[in-house]
Amino acid sequence: MTEVITYAYAVARDAAGVLEEELSGLPGVADAPVHLVHTGHCGDVVVAVSPVPAQDFQEAALRAHLEDLDWLESVARAHHRVIEALAARTTVLPLRLATVYLDDERVGQMLDARQEAFAERLSDLAAQVEWGVKIYVEAPAATESPAEPSADPDLSPGRAYLSHRRAQRHAREDAYRDAEQAARRVEDAARDVAVDRVQHRTQQGELARGPGENVVNDAYLVPLARAEQFRAHVMQAAEGLPGVRIEVTGPWAPYSFAAPAEAEPLKRAVP
Repeated sequence: MTEVITYAYAVARDAAGVLEEELSGLPGVADAPVHLVHTGHCGDVVVAVSPVPAQDFQEAALRAHLEDLDWLESVARAHHRVIEALAARTTVLPLRLATVYLDDERVGQMLDARQEAFAERLSDLAAQVEWGVKIYVEAPAATESPAEPSADPDLSPGRAYLSHRRAQRHAREDAYRDAEQAARRVEDAARDVAVDRVQHRTQQGELARGPGENVVNDAYLVPLARAEQFRAHVMQAAEGLPGVRIEVTGPWAPYSFAAPAEAEPLKRAVP
């Protein structure tokens, strides 16, 4: 028999008592059924969990899995699917990917200990959504390849190459200045709309999908009633700025704003 542990997706408020029905039949990580863990005291704060194979989340196995992009994507999709199902009905505090506990009892103990902090944060985040804003510089990078033959017959091949590299450098400098201007425009658009902002590390390598260099990777917390207004204004921030691209994703559950300020992030019971 395969040993299982408990995978925790999110903390949520279940005031109407409808979340179990919402999660019924929804597959979680490893296609396991999702259920709720309730606090031992009176209260409507719950944690969505499911059983997962312990062997996949032990320290060595998990470290190897995190290098496997296919496995990681599968877990991330299931994690997000559960959170989005909850977010469609209530306010949620998404937990970090691969947050696991030895069993449901340990989750309940954690919930009992932090119920007040979670309830306060859930109230803070009610009727608010997260938008992701990424800014990319798409100016062509300088290369070591020879320049195209110059149209100026007075330039030697060497001077033509230097002229080409100088033009590339200037184009990139202009694009970075334009990206700074786009970032200021986004900040201006957010000033009167967004409630909070988190600056994430820019994405590189396998995480940087799409053309260009990611130079800004921010998340904004925005009232649901003004979400589309925020998105529309941010999308206009790159207008007239060649070589700059803005990507807006969302609206999401507030992944970047979930941890209660007075509590440390949840730690995995199994490393």
